[in-house]
Amino acid sequence: MSNGTKADRVLAAPVISDADFQKFAEFFHRKTGIHFEPAKRYFVDKRLIDRIQATGAENFRAWFVALRFETDGAELQQLVNVMTVNETYFFRESYQFDCMVNHMLGEVAARKRPGSRIRIWSIPSSTGEEPYSIAIFLLERWALIEQYEVEILSSDIDTQVLQAAQRGIYSPRSVAQLPKPYLKKYFSPHGEGEWRISRELVESVEFSRVNLTDPADTRRFRDIDIVFCRNLLIYFDDLSRRVAAEAMFDTMAPGGFICLGHSESMSRISSLFTMRRFPDALVYQRPL
Repeated sequence: MSNGTKADRVLAAPVISDADFQKFAEFFHRKTGIHFEPAKRYFVDKRLIDRIQATGAENFRAWFVALRFETDGAELQQLVNVMTVNETYFFRESYQFDCMVNHMLGEVAARKRPGSRIRIWSIPSSTGEEPYSIAIFLLERWALIEQYEVEILSSDIDTQVLQAAQRGIYSPRSVAQLPKPYLKKYFSPHGEGEWRISRELVESVEFSRVNLTDPADTRRFRDIDIVFCRNLLIYFDDLSRRVAAEAMFDTMAPGGFICLGHSESMSRISSLFTMRRFPDALVYQRPL
């Protein structure tokens, strides 16, 4: 009887109380800017229980104390990796890439001399589909690509997706929206139905881990001409959105542009940017 009770204790999943959830949600928000509503309990609780069990902690309290006082940030990064959602594919919302090559880059280039640097930043990078889509659009659709030194930067808070982006291996679903000529030109078959992107494209993007609400992470980014920050701010609360908007504003060159997701609006977040309506897309601009 005692052995069975001991086994039951070993196998029993930790319980996350309402107070535990609230403590964790407040902590995670302070660290990342990401806000979890009570409606996200099932999503959050499952991942918390997985982390508690993975670390061998006796219960939520023991695990949470260790998390708060860890010095290397390793468990927090594990949490970030499992709590962030990474859903994307090549050429997603491609009308904004059309706007980049048809309008935004023309205005950016007009303020620069040939041979000078143009910087484009994709955040969050997720598994790389967005920054690589930008690179393909530039190579295929922007006539002045050879006249400027274009840098593509891409960042995410999730280290696992950054590693996947640099591996550059994609499922059939990820490449389904790519025109077939581009798929043949920039990818090679890999494994069963997967595709590997060319090393030239991988090497054309500079990947880095960045927490958009941490000034220590964003202050090294400056003179960015175009920012793609799509479907990230929807996970923040109002205060974190303003912090992120101000951080991006500080990274951008005067006259630089920012693209948000189709359901996001900078005008409801910050008055720092000017709305610009181009034939292809609505974007926001840092005033000159």
